[in-house]
Amino acid sequence: MAVGSTARRGIDALANVLRIVGMLIVAVLVVHIALTLLEANPANALATVIRDLADTLSLGLQDLFLPADPRLAVLLNYGTAALIWFAITTVVVRLVRRIP
Repeated sequence: MAVGSTARRGIDALANVLRIVGMLIVAVLVVHIALTLLEANPANALATVIRDLADTLSLGLQDLFLPADPRLAVLLNYGTAALIWFAITTVVVRLVRRIP
């Protein structure tokens, strides 16, 4: 087995891990948006965990837009964060895969 192919497999594995982590972050933000729009019980343990994770992963954008409707605010703010995370993940994975 050549050293180059072993390195390539390692780089591909790293890129896959980064893609999975990035998509999990996006998924948390999207689930938070869905739970909010569907008016899930905010006192529920699962909803609380998702909300806390989303607040941590929102890149400080949870109050970027301030419309009168709080559900629209969640959609805009956390949706923007999800799109940014998706873009970051895509760029980082492509850069990692380009490593010779």
